[in-house]
Amino acid sequence: SSGINAEYGVSTAGAAVGATSTPPTINAHRTELQCIAINHNGGLAATASGKGTLIRVFDLKTRLLVIELRRGTDTATVQSITFNEDSSYLCASSDKGTVHIFAIKNPELNKRLTVANVGYLGRYAGSQWGMTSFTLRSECPCICTFAPPSSTPGTAVRNAVIALCFDGTYHKYVFTADGNCNRESYNVFLDVTQDLEI
Repeated sequence: SSGINAEYGVSTAGAAVGATSTPPTINAHRTELQCIAINHNGGLAATASGKGTLIRVFDLKTRLLVIELRRGTDTATVQSITFNEDSSYLCASSDKGTVHIFAIKNPELNKRLTVANVGYLGRYAGSQWGMTSFTLRSECPCICTFAPPSSTPGTAVRNAVIALCFDGTYHKYVFTADGNCNRESYNVFLDVTQDLEI
C-alpha cells in the first residue's frame, strides 16, 4: 500500500496501527460557513456562519473553542475576518457597513451587556461584543486587515485597521486598547464609475 488515502489526499504512512485516517472536524456553527480565517502561525481559525451574528475562534490543534464573539444581532454577510500578526486582535467586516475589532488575548477589553444576569436573555447576555468598531458605507463590500503597529518615542503603540471597499475607497482607522477608534486616512484609489472595454 502507498500510504495515501485517495479520497482525502492524506498520507497515512507512519500512522499508528488502528488509527483512523478520517480528517478531524470542528463543529463550528449550526449553519454553513460564510467566512473563515487562519492566524499567521496556523494555530487558530476564526469562523462565521451564514447568519453572521457570531464569530468563533478555535484552537486548530485541540479543536476546542477559544472564544465566541458577537458581531451583532441582525443577520449579516461577514465578508472578511483577519487576525493581527500576534493574534491579539481580530477584525471582521460585514455587509452592514461596519468593521468590528475584537480583543482575543485580553478578552476583558471586549464589551459585554450590562444586563448579563437577566435569565431570559440566555447565552446572548454573556456574549463578548467588539472592543470597538467603525462604520463605512452600508452594503458596499469591503475587506479589512491590520496595518503593522507603529509608535513614536514616548507614545503608546498605535494599532490600525485598513478597509478596502469595492467602491474604490481606502479607510485607515487607528484604535487603542480602551476602545477609542478614529479615522486616520481616507482615499479614493480607483474610479469605478465606468468600465471601458476597448
